[in-house]
Amino acid sequence: MSAGYKRRCHCALCAGTTLTEVVRLAATPPANEFVRPDARDREQDLFPLTLLLCGDCGHLQLAEIVEPRRLFENYVYVSGTSSVFVAHFQRLAKSCIERFGLGAKSLIVDVGSNDGTLLKQFQALGVPNVVGVDPAIEIAKAAQAAGVPTVQAFFTPALAEEMRREHGPAALVTANNVFAHAEDLTSFAKGIDTLLDAEGVFVFEVSYLVDVVEKLLFDTIYHEHLAYHAVGPLVRFFERLGLRLFDAERVESHGGSLRCFVTRRAASHPTAPRLEGLLAYERAMGLFEPAVYARFKERITERGRELRANLDAAKARGETVVGFGAPAKLTTLMYEFGLQARDFAFIVDDSPWKQGLLTPGLHIPVVASSALLDKKPERCVIFAWNFADAIIAKQAAYLRGGGRFIVPLPELRETE
Repeated sequence: MSAGYKRRCHCALCAGTTLTEVVRLAATPPANEFVRPDARDREQDLFPLTLLLCGDCGHLQLAEIVEPRRLFENYVYVSGTSSVFVAHFQRLAKSCIERFGLGAKSLIVDVGSNDGTLLKQFQALGVPNVVGVDPAIEIAKAAQAAGVPTVQAFFTPALAEEMRREHGPAALVTANNVFAHAEDLTSFAKGIDTLLDAEGVFVFEVSYLVDVVEKLLFDTIYHEHLAYHAVGPLVRFFERLGLRLFDAERVESHGGSLRCFVTRRAASHPTAPRLEGLLAYERAMGLFEPAVYARFKERITERGRELRANLDAAKARGETVVGFGAPAKLTTLMYEFGLQARDFAFIVDDSPWKQGLLTPGLHIPVVASSALLDKKPERCVIFAWNFADAIIAKQAAYLRGGGRFIVPLPELRETE
């Protein structure tokens, strides 16, 4: 176990110190810390995964904070390799253009822009004035080369001031699966406030805590994700900063996410009626009570036993088992369920950024998806379970050849 992290002592949203430990998962290496084959025998640092619930505002957050540069500067996740995500971002861009009347002169800033997949959609739809911000060195270079202006840096209030001086105020700032990554959410929000024009809107998507609990999406808990957001704590957080969360909606990405819309307090955007419905639902399910998380942990343990029994039965029949998809959630799932390198011959992934590498900690080879047809393993566990239906449809030839897919979450299921 490495000591290369610090432990949170106050709430990221309200600065309160009434923090209660509600879930402890197995320690893992950083979820995207893939390694080269020549480092196969080198042990990687393991960091605890502990969830703390704020007794003051109800915000759920990770206790352990790993150095951000270690997590993000050599990032290997890219949005553009997933056709599902490309389509998701196409719909998001179109919706924002129509709803907020964006045009050729509107400035769009995407924080955590990755390979520029979202900003490319705005460009294609006639809104070319875009700028991305991302700390991943190589991915930012790739975005630039693809025609998406990108600042390779962590987003800070100082950077926001510099960008406003250079580009002017933004009509829209987006941040998809990023607002859960920052340790200092107050500074992050102040940077957004600096960038927005008087009627500007901040649209961000995060994994929704309601879905994490209800659908048992525990594998979305890893060291990049410091915050597990719900509407109630966010409304109070933005109010304190002179901003206003005026709308929120549930979306299907990552198994269940929340899309939030924030503007300045005095802006004309009306508060959506559906916001109160989400707030009421969170209260009714007891989302801000420790008892919910005790049962959450029990259900995780039950699901792990189910998958373990399934894999043991396959091994007893002499079958080869592999995995499909090497997302960050793979790391949390494998360590929490006690899975081992010997359980899997290899893992396939469509991303060239991961092929040829070894998975974090357990060092299972990651290869191209063509290996399913070349090697013909009898069983394949879909670790990218949020894309399971699309993967199964695309790999029809594997099924016709007698292979079977196992989907571990939200419910364990197996193809015929």
